[in-house]
Amino acid sequence: MSRNGTNGRILIADDEEIMREVLTDLLSSESYAVDLAENGMQALEMVRNHDYGVLLLDLMMPELDGFEVLQELQKLEDSPVTVVLTAFGSIDKAVRATKLGAFNFITKPFKNDELLLAVRNAIEHHRLLAENRVLRRSLRERYSFQNIIGKSSAMQQVFELISQVAPRRSTVLIQGESGTGKELVAKAIHAASGRPDAPFVAVNCGNIPSELLESELFGHVRGAYTGATNAKKGLFEVADGGTLLLDEVATISLEIQSKLLRVIQEREFRRLGGLENIKVDVRILAATNIDLESAVRQGTFRDDLYYRLNVIVIRVPPLRERTDDIPLLAEHFIRKYAEDGQHKDLQLEPEALRVLMDYDWPGNVRELENVIERAVVLSPDNRISAKLFPKNITSPFSHPETELSQDRFSLKERVGNYEKSIIIAALEKTDWNQKKAAELLSVNATTLSEKLKRLKIKER
Repeated sequence: MSRNGTNGRILIADDEEIMREVLTDLLSSESYAVDLAENGMQALEMVRNHDYGVLLLDLMMPELDGFEVLQELQKLEDSPVTVVLTAFGSIDKAVRATKLGAFNFITKPFKNDELLLAVRNAIEHHRLLAENRVLRRSLRERYSFQNIIGKSSAMQQVFELISQVAPRRSTVLIQGESGTGKELVAKAIHAASGRPDAPFVAVNCGNIPSELLESELFGHVRGAYTGATNAKKGLFEVADGGTLLLDEVATISLEIQSKLLRVIQEREFRRLGGLENIKVDVRILAATNIDLESAVRQGTFRDDLYYRLNVIVIRVPPLRERTDDIPLLAEHFIRKYAEDGQHKDLQLEPEALRVLMDYDWPGNVRELENVIERAVVLSPDNRISAKLFPKNITSPFSHPETELSQDRFSLKERVGNYEKSIIIAALEKTDWNQKKAAELLSVNATTLSEKLKRLKIKER
């Protein structure tokens, strides 16, 4: 590894001249570029104006001590990896410094080999952090479409469909389970249309009582009903020239469905209690987590409206069908919520990622976002461990009532996942010795071997 250039540039911050000289001689002999600061204030100024790979930081300095420097470094977007220098017997201070973001600490007096090893490790860590930042930026650019994140083939198909339908005026039906991001898809269609600056209006039809929904959508004239003291525009008028998203469209009553059909066909409607036809230029998008075809068979949804809405269908896959996107989504949400706090270079531990990948995500992307937000808030340092996740994530089968509260659940699927989790637990307890695991599970080795193949369980 080259020691020249940015990664090999080191700043020494120590108020003792003899220590600065000793460190300079040692590091220069290893071909590192070295700069010096006599106090914390000067060190911080130099870090802000130059690009250092490593900062060797003494804790006890005038004007601004090492702890204060570490606190200020946390506010910078890109700061050097810090190795703290502390006197022998001050381990408690070194621990405090580590909690403030220090990568490592060396006690004085130190051995030359020990310090050089710490510097090499710090430089390598700085290089990895820089590569991760570049990779994250690249992934965001490559696998992000109008704020929707996904690199899986399923999401790439969604992106392709959005690109194809966005410039057109066709009605689009967006299907998907709760929490999959149907409104994000609708916003992406609007943003990629020919009129992204026009209004985008979303209404959750399931949250509005049926007797109020008609007035909400079409407006009313003065005196249309008791309490209607003034005329009011409906959301179709508000969205004129733009896009109206009817979320949870399957919850709309049959009476309002007939009026909605007329708007789609005629591009006009009447306010509640009114006689005047009002023409609008609105693109209608509809979203649902219910099978509309089944609702038509059951008589709760008009077949003619269904065919009008079913011109182009975009199915947003559940998260369990796009597990390749979980690392990318987790990284996206970590960055999103870390920006609001004091965390810097927050990293997801490998074991924590494995837990996220193994979970079934009945609440889909929304549930993942909530889990990550919680972990970011609770993280005591710059790492997210599985311990920060709710118990239903780390032990997903301890709360069956949580699963049954979701919009969709499959007994066969849940039982299969439960069986898989028990087998993996037995294998991990026996260090993946299949014979011992079979004994622990009270099954013969052949049966266990068949289950491993069927459930596609491989040693991690």
